[in-house]
Amino acid sequence: MAISATDAADRVEQLILLTERLTELVAQDAQAFEQRRPQDVGQNLEETSKLANIYRHESARVRANPALVSGAPLEQRTRLIRATEAFDAVLARQGRALDAAKTVSEGLVRAIAEEVAAQRQSGAGYGRGGVAAPQPSATAITLNKRA
Repeated sequence: MAISATDAADRVEQLILLTERLTELVAQDAQAFEQRRPQDVGQNLEETSKLANIYRHESARVRANPALVSGAPLEQRTRLIRATEAFDAVLARQGRALDAAKTVSEGLVRAIAEEVAAQRQSGAGYGRGGVAAPQPSATAITLNKRA
């Protein structure tokens, strides 16, 4: 899907609206990660994906053909630049939030795995007749997708 614009000013205005809405959605996602509520990110996933695809497509079109926006008034192009800068800032914020969430998740998995390994090793003992007790079998860890 692409933007259907009548002229450069119309295209720039649509790009501004697209960028602002995408910025808003990504900011909501970043806030959800920062508040340790990753389950809230999925609420707008479909809209975010759709808008991100359009944004990617339109950005490539404008990069390949700057004339698509160069005819728009300077004030309007400046608004687009500001909207794009805000979007870049929110993407950086979301990147930091995702890195933090990833670090926490990996730490939890590592701690659980170490605890399981420690419990397996400490269970060695002797059974009847002085024979070492068999090691317990491996146990799977099930993770909740919503956590």
